[in-house]
Amino acid sequence: MTDGQLRSKRDEFWDTAPAFEGRKEIWDALKAAAHAFESNDHELAQAIIDGASITLPHGALTECYDELGNRYQLPVYCLAPPINMIEEKSDTETLDIPEPPPNSGHECQLRLRLSTGKDLRLMVRSTDTVYYMKRRLHTAEGVEPTSQRWFFSGRPLTDKMRLEELKIPRDYVVQVIVSQPVPNPTPVEN
Repeated sequence: MTDGQLRSKRDEFWDTAPAFEGRKEIWDALKAAAHAFESNDHELAQAIIDGASITLPHGALTECYDELGNRYQLPVYCLAPPINMIEEKSDTETLDIPEPPPNSGHECQLRLRLSTGKDLRLMVRSTDTVYYMKRRLHTAEGVEPTSQRWFFSGRPLTDKMRLEELKIPRDYVVQVIVSQPVPNPTPVEN
């Protein structure tokens, strides 16, 4: 697993976990505590856990409960990186995706709905790859291609897929999950 895949997997967990069960504020506290724990700031992690009245019956964040008895389970990959991480190459080395020839394919508008709540239309060509469209979105909105995850009809779209292969009907919406980098937590003064 590469660092980018790990970040993507964590983002997916944190984006979807509050939808299943439990309270959002507890999930937010657990996310902040997990980030502090991974940054080796154990005092901050403990302060966050105590402040949110979260109990850890086994002494680990993998299974915990809030004051109402709701159970929260965190996967290990959200708490610590695997020991066998694969070294990532730069984006240009990793993505061996040729840019589409200029003026190839027909031009169309693609409807996008960003997880930030913004809806927009992006001018694209039918021969564009998802990665090339991510770069166009970056130009238009300033969202880094590496922090975008595209989905259509519940299916993740990979960078090498071409728009013509996706068979997206006119006026259908492509979902774009934008992952924001987690800011470094500020230490709590006692």
